[in-house]
Amino acid sequence: MITIYKSQESGLITLTEPTHGSWINAVSPTPEEITWLESLNIPQDYITYPLDLDERPRTERENGELLIVLRIPVFQGHDVDVPYTTIPLGIILNGQYVVTICKMGNDIVQEFTTGRVRSLATGKRNRFVLRILLNTANRFLIYLREINKVVDALEDQLQRSTRNKEVLALLKYQKSLTYFTTALKANELMMERLHRSQFFRTYPDDEDLLEDVITENQQAIEMTNISSNILSSMMDAFASIISNNLNAVMKFLASVTIVLSVPTMIASFFGMNVHIPMEDQPVAFLAIILMSVATSLFIAYIFVKRDWF
Repeated sequence: MITIYKSQESGLITLTEPTHGSWINAVSPTPEEITWLESLNIPQDYITYPLDLDERPRTERENGELLIVLRIPVFQGHDVDVPYTTIPLGIILNGQYVVTICKMGNDIVQEFTTGRVRSLATGKRNRFVLRILLNTANRFLIYLREINKVVDALEDQLQRSTRNKEVLALLKYQKSLTYFTTALKANELMMERLHRSQFFRTYPDDEDLLEDVITENQQAIEMTNISSNILSSMMDAFASIISNNLNAVMKFLASVTIVLSVPTMIASFFGMNVHIPMEDQPVAFLAIILMSVATSLFIAYIFVKRDWF
């Protein structure tokens, strides 16, 4: 789907045809839409590169057209194998338009299309690209905070758990952090290349904004590394805790089994077809019961004293 936007004083409006200073947003374009984009003198490779989910962040220039590929975070849902992952977003700059191409819808582009980004000017192409880069770094930080909240909730459950369910849930978020780390480091290399190219040095405000983007991206890298290290250590620790919890349960069940087996053993001795003491006494049954209970209580007392129960 292709949507054309342009900023005005009243906000972002939708156009039917691209004009100078407009923004063309393509989400999973069809072959017909790709052909239409090519008619705008956009190289075909610039259109297809961002549609490859494994594409790495980089910049490329050809015939005055600049392609910027960065990886952006997306939330897929807590029930999937990888709740948070990254996908490529392509940004194409030419003399007239800004074109964004992505394989699927995402929160970063949606913030621009819904008007949640203030003072958005599609005509200022360099500033528009920098705002996308800055929102991408901020979105990484937002998702990192969400991951930390989920991990804290799982941590409370793991302290009482004897199953692997919670550990497997932590593993999913460990995968997400791995994807985040890889994407952020690749984005950092791409941003440093932009900084060295002096592409955004035409206006001092743009250069300052690029430095802010690099700083936010570095902060996201540090937070991701910290969260990943903590989660790895936590998974190792809680794997031992689950094993200890299970051992405690097995120890309790074994102690109960021993205590309950004593009356059974005594009853078995007295139930043999042999002559036994007190067989002619009317209180023999009560005496045997009391002896069995006393023996079980004594054994239970020993287990409690030795912390076996």
